[in-house]
Amino acid sequence: SSAVRTTNAISDSTRSPTRIASTAVAEAVNGSQQTVAPPPEIRLNVPEKARTVISVCTSGTLCTSSHMEDIQGAPFGSFVDYVLDDKGNPVLLMNEMSMHTVNIQKAGPDGLVTLFAQLGGPTSSTGQASHGQDVSRCSVTGTISKIEPSAEDWDAIRMRYGIAHSYADQVMDSPKFHFYRLTPTKIYYVGGFGVSSEWVPPEEYKLATPDILAKEASSIMEKLNRDHADDLMLTATQILDVKEVEKVRVTGVDRLGMDMRVTSRVPRRKNKLITDEFRVGFRIPVISVEDAKSEILKVFQESWEKSNGVMWGDDEIPGADVPVLKTAEDSLM
Repeated sequence: SSAVRTTNAISDSTRSPTRIASTAVAEAVNGSQQTVAPPPEIRLNVPEKARTVISVCTSGTLCTSSHMEDIQGAPFGSFVDYVLDDKGNPVLLMNEMSMHTVNIQKAGPDGLVTLFAQLGGPTSSTGQASHGQDVSRCSVTGTISKIEPSAEDWDAIRMRYGIAHSYADQVMDSPKFHFYRLTPTKIYYVGGFGVSSEWVPPEEYKLATPDILAKEASSIMEKLNRDHADDLMLTATQILDVKEVEKVRVTGVDRLGMDMRVTSRVPRRKNKLITDEFRVGFRIPVISVEDAKSEILKVFQESWEKSNGVMWGDDEIPGADVPVLKTAEDSLM
């Protein structure tokens, strides 16, 4: 259902919402210069995004170098399950007779493999279907080695794998199955179709924290796009200041805010549509799904209040302090 509506006073005054700058600025206050606090962080950094993808997914495609006659050296892809150790290293339980395991053994300790995972569909624990290339994905390339029972985290790995993959208890004690740990040397993150991509230093990846909303993000987005079309339209026109909006969709949600894709008509060229990407930040980082819903509903509420001329105390415009950032714009005009 739409956000709850309340009104206090009516005014025709308008004011643009807060725009996030890349650096802190100074402004004159009573004739003197006062330093303004740095803008709040409203976007996850790339290492956090990469760690989130690899953490949420529990399966992916393992690419090894084939040693099969006639295709030696060719990339060989296998669907595999995995969990992460405490440092974010993928851990796989593999049959020694599987083709990818044979490729790993023949490649030796310095041989490289790549694990590819993407949000949505069968490769993630979100439970939501993927949408082609319009999803975040990550490739982890590195060396892979067998984990011996003497490893300090052996018991933790067994327990973690058994919880994530129900079949594991039936095979992990078999002499034909072994745990392998992938140690990253290169990590590549892609945000989605037409979205920026970036190499992530392994050390930054290890220190990054997965987003707390990651497993619920898809269901939150689905509900917003299905049940809150009017609220999203008001957010685009009142908070983002976009004119002649045709369509709005939420494309991402995390603990720092939500991403919105807005399609609008070009002024003086009514048959021309443009699509821009925006980030609407939360005023404070959220720590639960309920907190995220609350922050989103606040944005919806203030969008409605502004559209109806509601004023707060000291002539403050609703939504004026909502952090907003344009992250991409249509350049095909």
